[in-house]
Amino acid sequence: MENLLEISEPEIRINFILNTKCRCNLILRSLCPSFPVAFKVQTSSPHKFLVNPPSGLVPPSSHVALQIVLKPQDQIPPTFPRSHSDRFLIRTAPFDLDSGEPTHYDSVNTWLSTRPTQDIKLKVAFVGPFLLQHAVSCGDLEVVRKMIKFQKSVLFDLSPKEAESILRVATQLDNSEDMVNLLLEAGLRIATREEEEEQENANNVSSYPVDPRWESKGWSELHVAAVFDRTEELDRLLRNGRREPLDWRDKEGRTPLHLAVSKGNIECAKMLLKSGADENAKSNDGRTALYRAAANGNRRMVEILIEMDADPTIQDDHGRSALDVAREKGHEEMVEIMERGKEVMLAARCGNTRRLKSLLRNGATMNFQDQYELTPLHAAAIKGHKEVILVLIEMGSDLDRPDNEGHTALHLAVEGGHSEIVEALIDNGANVNAKTKNGLTPIYMAKTLGYIDISQLIVNGGTPIL
Repeated sequence: MENLLEISEPEIRINFILNTKCRCNLILRSLCPSFPVAFKVQTSSPHKFLVNPPSGLVPPSSHVALQIVLKPQDQIPPTFPRSHSDRFLIRTAPFDLDSGEPTHYDSVNTWLSTRPTQDIKLKVAFVGPFLLQHAVSCGDLEVVRKMIKFQKSVLFDLSPKEAESILRVATQLDNSEDMVNLLLEAGLRIATREEEEEQENANNVSSYPVDPRWESKGWSELHVAAVFDRTEELDRLLRNGRREPLDWRDKEGRTPLHLAVSKGNIECAKMLLKSGADENAKSNDGRTALYRAAANGNRRMVEILIEMDADPTIQDDHGRSALDVAREKGHEEMVEIMERGKEVMLAARCGNTRRLKSLLRNGATMNFQDQYELTPLHAAAIKGHKEVILVLIEMGSDLDRPDNEGHTALHLAVEGGHSEIVEALIDNGANVNAKTKNGLTPIYMAKTLGYIDISQLIVNGGTPIL
C-alpha cells in the first residue's frame, strides 16, 4: 500500500525547559487525491503528553495541523536527545465511499479499530539550549556531541549571554579543554567587545538595579519584571532566554504569574500565559492566580485566566476556591464568568441536565468557548446527550457556532454517529450546509463515515426515515 499521509517532521522534537509546557507542531498531509484518510495518534506516555486533535479525518489532498504538548516536567529527561521510553504511533486508514462497509461506528477511533491500518512510528527527541547547558555542566562530552550533531542549530540559537555562560561552565570542568574545543569547533560563538557593548547598551534600556530584597524573597528576573509591570523587560526575558524556569516559585511558592495577577498587571499576565505559564499553579497557601484575581475583584484578569482554562474550583488550604471567594465578596459578574466556563462545560459533557439548568438559571451563558473554541453544545453533541442538547436549544444556544476547526455541533453529532442529536439539531434550524475550515459538510462526513441513516436524515431535513 502506498503511503496515505506525509508527516512534516521525521520525529517529535521537544525544545525542553524544566517545569514548563513544551510544544511541537506537526502537519499531517494527505497523499490521496480521491478519498479522505482517517488517523489516530497514540503515545507510549499518555501521562506526559497531550495531542490535539488525537484523531480525525484528513480530506483528500489537504492537511491537518497536529500539536504535541509535553506537560510541565520537574525532572530532566533520563535520556536525551533521544528518548528511550517515549514513542508515538499514528494509525491511518483510507475511507472508501464505495466499499460497502458496515454503516454504524461510534467514532473515528472505533472505525479504525475494525480496519487494517498503515502505521507511522515517530520517535521523541528532547533538544534545546536548556538541555545543552545541563549536559555541559555535567561534563558529558558524548551527550553534548550527540546534541550538536542532532540539532545543528542549537549553538546558533543561543543568545550571547547564554553562549558566554555555557563556555564559562565548560572552562571549570575537569575535562575543560576537551569540552571547550568541542563547543568552539562546532560553532559556539562568543560576542566581540563591540557586540558586548551594544548588547549592554540595549539591556540598559530595560534593565534595573539589583535590589537585595528580591533575592531575599526568592524572586527570579521574571518575578521582578512581572511585579513591576515591566513589559519590555519581560518580553526580552521570554524571547531571549532566562536563567530560571517560567514557573519558578519564590519563598512563598508564588510564580511570576501569581505576582502579575496580584498586582493587576494584565499585559504581563497575558505574556506569561501565552508563553506557557501554568494557569493553575498553587502557592504555599494553596491559592491559584485565579483565586487572587477574584479576591482582588479584577474582572478582566478573571476573564483572561478563564479563557486560558484556569480552574475556578481548585481549593486553597482552607477549602475555599476562586468561585467561593468571588461569591463571598459579592463579585456577581465574576461568578457568572467562572460558572459559564468549566462548570457549564462539565455539566454538558457529563450529561448532567439538572446541574446545567441550575447554572443557566443563575445567569451563566451557554455559548462559552474553551481553548479549542468548543461550546457546551459541541460537548453534548460529541457525547450524545440528547436532553442536554434540548435544554441548550430551548435556552437559545447558537446552533451554528464553529470550533477552531470550523465544526458546528451538527458536524460533531454526525461524527459521533448520534442520529437523535442530528435530528434534534436539524429540526431546530441547524445549518445542514455548514462547512469546516477544510470544507467538510455534515452530509459529506455522514457519507464518508458510512452513516446511511444519518445521511438520509440530513437529505430529508431532519425527518426520520420510516
